[in-house]
Amino acid sequence: MVKASIGIIGGSGFYEFLKGKEMVVSTPYGKPSDKILISEYAGRKIVFLPRHGKKHQYPPHKIPYRANIWALKKLGCQRIIAPTAVGSLQPKIQPGHFVICDQFVDRTKNCQDTFFDGKIIPAFGRMWDIDFGRVTHISVAEPYCPELRKLTIKTCQKLKIPVHQTGTAVIIEGPRFSTLSESRWFSKMGWQVINMTQYPEVVLARELEMCYVNISLVTDYDVGLEGNKKIKPVTAQDVLKIFRQNNEKVKKIILEMIKILPSQRECQCGQALKNAVV
Repeated sequence: MVKASIGIIGGSGFYEFLKGKEMVVSTPYGKPSDKILISEYAGRKIVFLPRHGKKHQYPPHKIPYRANIWALKKLGCQRIIAPTAVGSLQPKIQPGHFVICDQFVDRTKNCQDTFFDGKIIPAFGRMWDIDFGRVTHISVAEPYCPELRKLTIKTCQKLKIPVHQTGTAVIIEGPRFSTLSESRWFSKMGWQVINMTQYPEVVLARELEMCYVNISLVTDYDVGLEGNKKIKPVTAQDVLKIFRQNNEKVKKIILEMIKILPSQRECQCGQALKNAVV
C-alpha cells in the first residue's frame, strides 16, 4: 500500500489538481467518493480525493465521509488540507476572501459522524492500535489543527491573498440553502461563514488522530445578511463560478504549504485518543 503523509480533499470545482496515478481504496465503510490520486510534489508523496466525486455525483448529505477519511488514513496520511466553498455571514468577509476557520457549529441532523459507534469493525478492529469497539469521547475544543492553521495563514499572507485568521463555520446538512430566517439567525449569532461539508470531516479526522485544516473560500453573501441591498438568494451556479475563479489561488496556497510543512508534527492531534477512551 502506498504511504503518503499529506491528503487533500477537494471541494466543488476543484477536481483537477495534480497528475499521478489513481487508486481504488477499500474501507469497512464502503467506497470513498472516488478513486484517490497518488502524486508527488516537492519531494513529498501526497494523495488527492474529490469530495463529491469527479462528476459531482454526491450531494453534501450523501458524501461517504467515513470511507473518505478512513481511506486517507489507510494510505498513511497524517495531515489533511481541505478547501471548501462557503457563504459569508458577515459584511466584512467578502466574496473572494479566504477564512481559516478555528471553530464550527454543527447544524447537521443525519451525518454518520463517528467511527466509535460501539461496533467492532471486522478485520479492522485494532488497526493502528485503535480499538473501535470502545466507548470514546474525543476533545474538539480546538477542532482544526492549530499548527496547520498557522502555516495556512502565513502562506496566504505571503501570497498576498485576503485572509481572515479566525472564523466560526456553521455547518448545515443541505442540500438546500438556508431560509432567510435561518441565515439571519446565523449572522446575528456572530458566526462568520456557512458550509455543508466541513462537518463531519473535521471530527472524523480527529478520531483517527489526523491533523485537519480547512481553507474556506467565500463565494457569496448568505441571503440573510443585512445591511447590504445587493444581496440576493444564492444559486449553485453562483457558488461554482466564484470558486472556479479562485481555484488558482487555492492551488498556490496548498502547493506552497506542501513545500514548507515540517516533517514532524508538533501539535496534539496525533494524541487525540490518549485520554479519550472510557
